[in-house]
This record gives sequence, C-alpha cells and structure tokens, in this order.
Amino acid sequence: MNTERHIASAFDRDLEGIQALVVKMGGLVEAALADAATALETRDEAMAERVRAQDGAIDALEVQVNDECLRLIATRAPAATDLRVVLTVMKIAASLERCGDYAKNLAKRSLVLNQMHVVEGATASIRRMARQVGLLLKDALDSFIHRDVELAASVRQQDRDVDHMYTALFREFLTHMMEDPRNITACMHLHFIAKNIERVGDHATTIAEQVIFLATGQMPSEPRPKADSVNMGKD
Repeated sequence: MNTERHIASAFDRDLEGIQALVVKMGGLVEAALADAATALETRDEAMAERVRAQDGAIDALEVQVNDECLRLIATRAPAATDLRVVLTVMKIAASLERCGDYAKNLAKRSLVLNQMHVVEGATASIRRMARQVGLLLKDALDSFIHRDVELAASVRQQDRDVDHMYTALFREFLTHMMEDPRNITACMHLHFIAKNIERVGDHATTIAEQVIFLATGQMPSEPRPKADSVNMGKD
C-alpha cells in the first residue's frame, strides 16, 4: 500500500510540473497577443520583431509538455481518470501553440502594414478585439487551473461576442476600402489579422471545452454558440 501511495504521489508531482509548463505557455501567449496588437497600433517594429522571435519559446514549451506527458504515460501507467488529465493537458498545449502562431502572424503583418497607407482608427479596433480575446484566453486558462466548469462554460458563451466584433471589423474594413482604394491592400492585411485574433478566441473556447471534459468526463452536448460570421480566406 505504501508503494501505491508513493507511485500516486510521484505521479501527482510530475503532473503538477507539466501543468505549470502549460500555465507558463499561457502567460507567454497572452503577452504575445497583447504585444503584437500594441506593435500594430503604435507601429513599433522592435516590439513586433520580439513577438516573432519569442514564438520559439512557446513552441519549445509545447514540445517539452508533450515529451513530459509521454514519459509520464510510459513510466507511471496512469489509470483512466489520470490518463484523461494527461491527454487534456496535451490538447490544451496544442491549442496554446497555435494561438502563439496567430500572435506571430499578427506581428509579421504589422511589419508589412508599417510600410502602407494608415487606415484611420482600424488598428485601435483591432487592439480592442485583441484585448477582449486575451481576457477570454485568460479565463479559459483560469478555468483549467481551478477546474472551474462554470467559468469554462462562460468562455464558451463569450466567444459569440468575439464573433460579433470580428464581423463588425470586417464591415469597417469594407467601408474603408470603398471610401478610398488606397486602403484596399492594408485592409486585406487587417482582415487577416482580425481573423487570426478570432481564431485565438476559438482556441480559448476549445480549451474551455477541454476543461469541462476534464471535470465532468463529457464534452458539452449543446452546440458551441456562434454568431453569423464572414470570411474572405484563410491565414
């Protein structure tokens, strides 16, 4: 019995270490999204370059999380409930890595936009959307840390607000393009940036759904709330 308790204790310690890596990943992604949006609005090329460079740290953490999870499965042979935790952690890490990619894409496009005609007010709107999505991602991660099903369910509902913001931005960009043809190329880039941010919101919702699965053993049965959206392409 003492041996079984020792094994369980060692598993818990290992799992806590892995979850700490995921939380660290989340912090880096939140910062990357906020910094990329700020770099876009202030035309700060140095900040945009830092976001691009720091994406490697997010990627490296995902690799570390996956390696540690696989080692844990191989050495600890977790029971079904514990295995669910490990697999959920890997899925959350994958979502965070993708969010980091979207932040990096935002930074890359901001560097291109710095060489173009300024679209009045558009970058401030982008930053507001990024701030909203950043809060959504923070709530999703907090729900994971605290196993808070109610907070996770709230994230799923709030994703609809992000969809509304994205649709409003799309219409704003169309207006700018119709008013002045010089805005067309810049607005296309801004649209892809808005779409990247909207995708981060989708991944935050995916994390929240994984938390619900982790806590209850079941994925949400009702469809994910979504607002009517528009799309001009993929990025």
